[in-house]
Amino acid sequence: MNSDQLKGKWKQMKGSVKERWGKLTDDDVDIVNGRSDQLVGKIQEKYGIAKEEAQRQVDDWMRAESSAARDAEVERRRAS
Repeated sequence: MNSDQLKGKWKQMKGSVKERWGKLTDDDVDIVNGRSDQLVGKIQEKYGIAKEEAQRQVDDWMRAESSAARDAEVERRRAS
C-alpha cells in the first residue's frame, strides 16, 4: 500500500491504526486523515520515538495491511 492508497482507504483503516497505535486519539486519527507523513508525526509525538522509527512502523504496518488485503481478495476469489 502506498500513500495514495492510504488516503483512499482511510475510513476503513482508522480502526487498524487505532488498534496498532492505541495512544492515538480519535482526534489524532481525524487530523491524520490518511496522510502518512501526519501519521508518522503523531506516532513520533505520542510514543516519544525518533522519526525514523515511526516511519519504519508505518511502513511495516502498510505492508502488512496490503498483504492482508491481497490475501482476502484471493480467498474471496476462491470462494466464488
